[in-house]
Amino acid sequence: MITGASSGIGFELARLFARDGWKLVLVARDPVRLKAAAERIAEEAAGPVEVRVCNLAEKKAVEELARELVARPGGVDALINNAGFGEYGYFSEMTSAKMEEMINTNVDSLVMLTRSLLPGMLENKTGKILNVASVAGFVPGPLMAVYYATKAFVLSFSEALAEETSGTGVTISVLCPGPTKTGFADRAKVGDSDLFKGPLVQSAAAVAREAYRGMMKGKTVIVTGFSNKMMVQLIRLVPRFLIRKAVRQRQETRRKK
Repeated sequence: MITGASSGIGFELARLFARDGWKLVLVARDPVRLKAAAERIAEEAAGPVEVRVCNLAEKKAVEELARELVARPGGVDALINNAGFGEYGYFSEMTSAKMEEMINTNVDSLVMLTRSLLPGMLENKTGKILNVASVAGFVPGPLMAVYYATKAFVLSFSEALAEETSGTGVTISVLCPGPTKTGFADRAKVGDSDLFKGPLVQSAAAVAREAYRGMMKGKTVIVTGFSNKMMVQLIRLVPRFLIRKAVRQRQETRRKK
């Protein structure tokens, strides 16, 4: 089951699973885009492709989806919590509705779906969960404070679960890509940022390939791209106050454009 499967990394992951013969349940909130994505994936799929329209920012909708998945004969063998979005701007200027929508989508739905499906995987002694975080989860993010914090939660949560489930036959992985060519930047209002224009920006397909390989190997933390791997290592050596100031400077420069 893959959330956020109508585009970007989720769509590319779905293509990889489909080619390997997995039965897919694709989840997204936009029925038109989801149907179009499913039709494209079905053309190269070796197994069936189902769709479920669900706004993951709505708790009741997520609960209903979770109940349906738990009731499926044989359970769910792999869960990809990919859906998520960011919002650019000062925290004090963000509306409560937008903040709640982001936390519900990036954190609450991920936790709820994981909690619903993990027990069945443990009972079957097999299963894979991939939670999509970001390299943003390694640092504080002035002017995108809530988004960065949600990804820090996903990173910490996933690593903790990976340790809890060690030796059970179930693996928990967390994907941490850097800037990627998807619709994320435009929705987050950072599409004009140099971060999403440089030569080191990865394609969604490239990120998905690294994620898929790492997940199948049972790798816990999957940082994609050489430059991102080096940056994560460097972050550990730099004082936190310098990191905060560097991120803020980058963000404020973007705001003035």
